[in-house]
Amino acid sequence: MEPEGTTEGKTTNFAQSAASRLSQMGERTKQLGNVIQNPDRQKRIILVIVCTALLLDNMLYMVIVPIIPDYLEELQQEADRAQAIAPHTNFTNSTIHKTAKGNFDLQIGVLFASKAILQLLVNPLSGTFIDRVGYEIPLFIGLNVMFLSTLTFAFAENYATLFLARSMQGFGSAFADTAGIALIADRYTEEKARSKALGIALAFISFGSLVAPPFGGVLYQFAGKRVPFLILACICLLDGILCLTVLKPFSNRERENMPVGTPMHKLMLDPYIAVVAGALTVCNIPLAFLEPTIANWMEENMHASQWQIGMTWFPAFFPHVLGVYLTVKLAAKYPHLQWFYGAIGMVFIGASSCTVPACKTFGQLMIPLCGICFGIAFVDTALLPTLAFLVDVRHVSVYGSVYAIADISYCVAYALGPVAAGQIVHNLGFVQLNLGMGLANVLYAPALLLLKNVTQMKPSVSERNMLLEDGPTGLYDTIKMEQREKKRKGLCTTIDDNGIETFAQRSCSEEESSGGEYA
Repeated sequence: MEPEGTTEGKTTNFAQSAASRLSQMGERTKQLGNVIQNPDRQKRIILVIVCTALLLDNMLYMVIVPIIPDYLEELQQEADRAQAIAPHTNFTNSTIHKTAKGNFDLQIGVLFASKAILQLLVNPLSGTFIDRVGYEIPLFIGLNVMFLSTLTFAFAENYATLFLARSMQGFGSAFADTAGIALIADRYTEEKARSKALGIALAFISFGSLVAPPFGGVLYQFAGKRVPFLILACICLLDGILCLTVLKPFSNRERENMPVGTPMHKLMLDPYIAVVAGALTVCNIPLAFLEPTIANWMEENMHASQWQIGMTWFPAFFPHVLGVYLTVKLAAKYPHLQWFYGAIGMVFIGASSCTVPACKTFGQLMIPLCGICFGIAFVDTALLPTLAFLVDVRHVSVYGSVYAIADISYCVAYALGPVAAGQIVHNLGFVQLNLGMGLANVLYAPALLLLKNVTQMKPSVSERNMLLEDGPTGLYDTIKMEQREKKRKGLCTTIDDNGIETFAQRSCSEEESSGGEYA
């Protein structure tokens, strides 16, 4: 037996060691908390959270392209075998079955479009909700709904469940995408930093859309239907935990004293915002209309194999990233030419779309598709920061509704694509479809001339006009008007430690804007 003193000594040493380790863990946790609370680092973490959410949404949007048609065909074959084995098969049943099989392409088109359609319907509500409660809670809600949608995709075994999963994804995207882009615009207030951050987000959107089909096709072939969706669900879960840890959506009340955002219907009536929204819709129509139609055209005209069809869009990722990079660099050097970059992008899209039907081989087809994605990068990267700037100088700097309008613009194109593109090709032809889309982009490009003088607008002037026209609608507007009157008299307001407002005869160094923080 060991002496009693030895046992007590070991127990004491163990307790001291455990206490020391707990103390070290507490210090590391405190240091991590301080790192997270650092404004610059928090901005980067927020950018990571939002980019991951956008990547997941677009991967989930496109990963079903190689999976669902084949999976639905397998379900159809199983139904055929079950019907053949059934002893009581009558003429009526076989007729109904043939009708359902004839509508197979329509079913796939409706399934693909359901996400964009529901997102289109939910966006007006989500934009208003984001303006009222801030960006963190809607982002967290969107990630949770996308997680449930991905799990539903993984375990779905019939068309109705797949349709439910696709619609759930649209609901989650309406919150996650809009809140994420708006959060970036809100945290990155400097125009150069905002353009760069939004450009990074667009690069992740492009990567998710273009890498998802080969990712889904390979895993589906070698590991089964559930594996790609379960991988995406795990990444979504991790992103949700990071959002909950860093952003603390349910404990963050810093926006309670911020102004109420401009209603969405007023933003839609703004001619500058309307021009930007129209450009975002028109520039995405070629991509949205080609995705559901180009596979059949390649099979009929090029006799393309399945791997060629699956890899059609993947090389376009690189010119898209190049377009984002060039636009960010040009916007930093010549910020007054944002409208021009968007117009160049639309001309690129139009010219590339018109040359698609002339391609005879798989290699030739890559060139116009790369041109379309290169042009889309120019338009998106130039115009998305312009939306935030327009809200800053003409409205109240709350970004939920304006980026909901941008999301609606995308959804209009992607809701029409799977449903309308097939009918257009059937009635008019593939060549006419591409010529029409190209002509629409080229003709719309001059409309961006309306944005030529946007960068010369002054926030204080436009805000004063808006407030004098509509009158002070709340505490924030009233305070801003009072501060403006004091500023005219050479006085600036300050708030001391006791919460008492004082006035000083000094110049106001901080630029007064609609989106300035108010303590």
